[in-house]
Amino acid sequence: MADALTLFTSIGLSEQKAKETLKNEALSSALKDAIVQAQRVHGPSGVDKAMGTLLYSMASRLRDTKRLAFLSDHIAQRKICTELQLAAALDFVKSHPQDPMNQKEFEDACGVGVVITPEQIEDAVESVIKKHKEQLLKERYRFNMGLLMGEARTALKWADGKIIKNEVDMQVLHLLGPKTEADLEKKPKVTPHSEMNNEGKSLMEQLRGEALKFHKPGENYKTEGYVVTPNTMNLLKKHLEITGGQIRTRFPPEPNGILHIGHAKAINFNFGYAKVQVSISPLLPTVEFVSLSTFKRIVSHWGHAYVCHQKGEELKGHNVPPSPWRDRPVEESLILFERMKKGLYAEGEATLRMKMVMEDGKMDPVAYRIKYTPHHRTGDEWCIYPTYDYTHCLCDSIENITHSLCTKEFQARRSSYFWLCNALDVYCPVQWEYGRLNLTYTVVSKRKIIKLVETGIVRDWDDPRLFTLTALRRRGFPAEAINNFCARVGVTVAQVTMEPHLLEACVRDVLNETAPRAMAVLEPLKVTITNLPENAKSDVRVPDFPANEAKGSHVVPFTRTIFIEQSDFREVMEKGYKRLTPEQPVGLRHAGYVIFVQRVIKDSQGKVVALEVTCCSSTETAEKPKAFIHWVSQPLKCEVRLYERLFLHRNPEDPSEVPGGFLSDINPNSLQVISSAFVDSSVKGAKVFDKFQFERVGYFSLDPDSTADKLVFNRTVTLKEDPGKI
Repeated sequence: MADALTLFTSIGLSEQKAKETLKNEALSSALKDAIVQAQRVHGPSGVDKAMGTLLYSMASRLRDTKRLAFLSDHIAQRKICTELQLAAALDFVKSHPQDPMNQKEFEDACGVGVVITPEQIEDAVESVIKKHKEQLLKERYRFNMGLLMGEARTALKWADGKIIKNEVDMQVLHLLGPKTEADLEKKPKVTPHSEMNNEGKSLMEQLRGEALKFHKPGENYKTEGYVVTPNTMNLLKKHLEITGGQIRTRFPPEPNGILHIGHAKAINFNFGYAKVQVSISPLLPTVEFVSLSTFKRIVSHWGHAYVCHQKGEELKGHNVPPSPWRDRPVEESLILFERMKKGLYAEGEATLRMKMVMEDGKMDPVAYRIKYTPHHRTGDEWCIYPTYDYTHCLCDSIENITHSLCTKEFQARRSSYFWLCNALDVYCPVQWEYGRLNLTYTVVSKRKIIKLVETGIVRDWDDPRLFTLTALRRRGFPAEAINNFCARVGVTVAQVTMEPHLLEACVRDVLNETAPRAMAVLEPLKVTITNLPENAKSDVRVPDFPANEAKGSHVVPFTRTIFIEQSDFREVMEKGYKRLTPEQPVGLRHAGYVIFVQRVIKDSQGKVVALEVTCCSSTETAEKPKAFIHWVSQPLKCEVRLYERLFLHRNPEDPSEVPGGFLSDINPNSLQVISSAFVDSSVKGAKVFDKFQFERVGYFSLDPDSTADKLVFNRTVTLKEDPGKI
């Protein structure tokens, strides 16, 4: 160890960095070989710090160790002198896994021997600044200088980045002069919706951009960590013949419970990236055949699997001891697996495990387990079921998936994914991980939602206070709004936690354009217009979309008796109150009338229960009323359900925020049921899930609980964002 430590520090590594390197056996071995190769050219003391830094970077990033000597030699001969050249070299060897490698192509790709003069850098930067001069003069130092750097580096691929930056800084200063006070002012604050960094971009625009660098179909081997076997190129060639170079993603997702908002992102991501989706139905017979036969290949041909009797609790956690049955004879495992299939073991008494170590250090993942639960398609025919680790990669391989997209928590499974495909010598797709989408003020775990249902906190999986897709549909969230939200959240490898109000904003944007207007009164106050005859009745035409009356209209009756919201009347005038009072008239929306209070009627407790008013045409009043309120006449009685957040805290599952657990964090006001609301008769023919904007009240959707005698509406979202919730 002392010799290795001295060797590593001799190339410029600090003692601490050298000790950390020695803890990583693979890196330590690769770095030793690289240094020895370089010392053959320069002697024991001829490797300086700059060369040592490149050797360390190469050893830590190279996956195909058979190229180690080749790259070390190029570094030692100072053909590869910069990090930029090294990155190009690593990309080239990753893209050319087969021998022989064309040395000239390699050196051309890495810029070996290319010399960039100061004059070339000066000319290239001058050309870029000239191209953007007008915008630079307009925006001055607020201009994105990274754009200038990027274009200059593209023009001079192998130039030193620091020299380019110095030249850009100098020429910009010459053009704009020193920074002024205006240049130093802070940029204006961003709006709440800027939390969604990709707003305005479609999902496809993001996927075409810089968010993720996917391999091209058939170039799977260019992906970091992809394992190349002697048969890989043949299998990729056959794969391309079948797909014709088409991008294929998985049919997402594979939840073990009901779909939720996070799955909506997965669906958007997969369908967004692959325009044409492979149908799984014709492949089912093939999947069945393969899933039943491959275990025999993996056990009998290679001895890569075995039947194990360790209990589930023994396999939990890290540093699990190896199974005592790991080396049992192949023939014995085949016999025992047949017994598992015939139902001769109890649940948990035996599993089929694969002999491999996963990326997170866990050993021998389970391939098949026993479960005596009827299957929705095969009934009681089977009592053994394959696991995700076994089926995921094989189904992808059978379907010739090019990009298997899944969330970040499955990253540790990538090693078993590649291992199993290669162990069976079948086409190996590439698994790509992205950050999952989480929302605050909710839970999406199947186990936790079951608790909410069992305790009666919510009615079922489609309770509109949840964020399952069935719940969002019942609440009235349009699919387009959910898709827009997923696009705005964007495609990142980092986990994303969003606030519900950002999703609600997307819902408002869609419903504002698609939900026709109607009038509804949630807390009715009876109003009698005394200067109209008893049997007076007229029709009032109301536009479905006031901003675009060409989109249609509907008719509502106007009679002597109407109903307004209780909150639209106050007996005592207050400063800033613009609606109806005994001293202040108010206009009636769409009706063309202004009403004046004549008499306030109260019950025995002194509560206002009715008003008597007079009316006149809004064109006849000398002064325009300060407000116009909505109303209904000859309305339909309906039930209205108003929803708020189910939980009081942003992170109900976080013990530091909610020590008592998520069940102790329920908002007691998350549901308010108004059983005797009134809505105008224009909604009478509405179908379940039809959506409306109740003017001045909010957006609502017709609930499946509705009957011919009584309509039930769920409030989808309020008309405006509540600042208190942001």
